[in-house]
Amino acid sequence: MTKSNTNRVAVITGASSGFGYATAVKLVEQGWYVIALARRLNRLEELKTLLGESNCEIHQLDVTDGKQVETFENYLLMNQINVHLLVNNAGLALGLEPAHKASLDDWEVMIETNIKGLIKMTRALLPAMVEAKSGHIINLGSIAGTYAYPGGNTYGASKAFVAQFSMNLRADLAGTGIRVTNIEPGLAETEFSVVRFHGDKEKADNVYQGLEPLTAEDIAESIVWAASQPAHVNINRIELMPTCQSFSPLAITK
Repeated sequence: MTKSNTNRVAVITGASSGFGYATAVKLVEQGWYVIALARRLNRLEELKTLLGESNCEIHQLDVTDGKQVETFENYLLMNQINVHLLVNNAGLALGLEPAHKASLDDWEVMIETNIKGLIKMTRALLPAMVEAKSGHIINLGSIAGTYAYPGGNTYGASKAFVAQFSMNLRADLAGTGIRVTNIEPGLAETEFSVVRFHGDKEKADNVYQGLEPLTAEDIAESIVWAASQPAHVNINRIELMPTCQSFSPLAITK
């Protein structure tokens, strides 16, 4: 019997960098067995080397590809791997232009990843959790799902979906023993801004210049804390910002 069948098992999407990578590291430190999913196989291999084969396995997977998600679901079923925690971390922001100038292609990619990818993974793994009457789904939302800002448009809307979907999952899953948590970070320094600005690292670095933003490790701590609560305790949502960030005043134009 493999370690993945005897330990608490966590599946993490978008595990090749940022929040997902840091969460994988912290979960293994807490004795979890991690199944790390991402598109970038080379980065996943680095993670597996760091964590060790007895603590981690990797699968190249794009959450927007329904066939890949179905193949992964079948892999879990065939190998009788019970997943105790699903961290829906895969997601991205693209562009910061106002809606009338934004790229429709960027909007569609955000919808495919942040919304459709999340629901595909959830729907694939949820039935087995319900059957086992045990499991925890942790979704990565954002403060952008609550607080609008210029240029947030589709990204903010996609994270508002994550918040509402998380609450509706809780409503649907009452009495099943399944827990659902939405983690909503504010300004955090990862590859997030590099992706948002289509690889322009200088532009991304300027976002954080002179500030002390949240780190990937900060968010991972929140995820691990929520997952470590007793089975009868559900953390509905965690909203966190760096001290340097607060709520914006309502804009008035004349």
